[in-house]
Amino acid sequence: MTDSPIRTPLAGRFQGRAALVTGGTHGIGHAIALELLREGAQVAISGLPADAEEGKRAFAAAGFAPLIVAGDLAEEKFCRDLVAATREKHGRLDFLVNNAFSFVAKGLDATREDFLRSFHVGPFAFALLTQLAAEAMKAQGGGAIVNVSSISSWVAQPNRWTYNMAKGAVTQLTRCAALDLAPHQIRVNSVSPGWIWTREVDKAAGGDRAAYDPVWGRFHMLARMGHPVEIAGPVLFLLSDDASFITGTDLPVDGGYNGLGPEGLGQDTKIAGSR
Repeated sequence: MTDSPIRTPLAGRFQGRAALVTGGTHGIGHAIALELLREGAQVAISGLPADAEEGKRAFAAAGFAPLIVAGDLAEEKFCRDLVAATREKHGRLDFLVNNAFSFVAKGLDATREDFLRSFHVGPFAFALLTQLAAEAMKAQGGGAIVNVSSISSWVAQPNRWTYNMAKGAVTQLTRCAALDLAPHQIRVNSVSPGWIWTREVDKAAGGDRAAYDPVWGRFHMLARMGHPVEIAGPVLFLLSDDASFITGTDLPVDGGYNGLGPEGLGQDTKIAGSR
């Protein structure tokens, strides 16, 4: 399946709530922000300056005009300004989705600058935004935070020291923040997507999803790659009151990637029951 599935929103589930989604101008972040808007939330979004106009057009085409703040999350001042702008615009902050991340995939050849970029636009920004958002949430009596981690935080992959180390830090940040913020009724969880059809993956496929979906899909039990909207649904669940007793945990949204053994999908084996 290369066509993106259609998700049915729960009308009004987040009415009167305000959310901040980083990296919401495209990909997974855009899908999350759009689904929050469809369910009644007020949403502020961050994006790189080069993506801001594209993001505005995409939301406008869906009938929405959320606050989009352009800048680089590697800069502490921008992180502070982003949260301040969200609170000024909407008067509150109930949800934070830490999604924006720098995809630097290097191993033995990684430089100190490569590592710093991975961590600055990643767990460092996630941590600072969590601290800043928690100030608003404490005053309101609670809130929820979801960090977008990755299957890459759980497994070894070739030439991925930078990215996988940074994603692994997100997993531990989620646990530690959840513990410290629990007394304030602020829940912190994460999701770990598998291979998802984002802009970067689409580029690697040369735009030919039909050809590459079964190739990369073999890494997943469901024999296909995921779509951004399939990450949005689980994120909204973790933000919602339906997840009121869930904190400090990671939800794999990976099509069975992490549970797949070395036999893969079984095409190349004679094991009974293989596909």
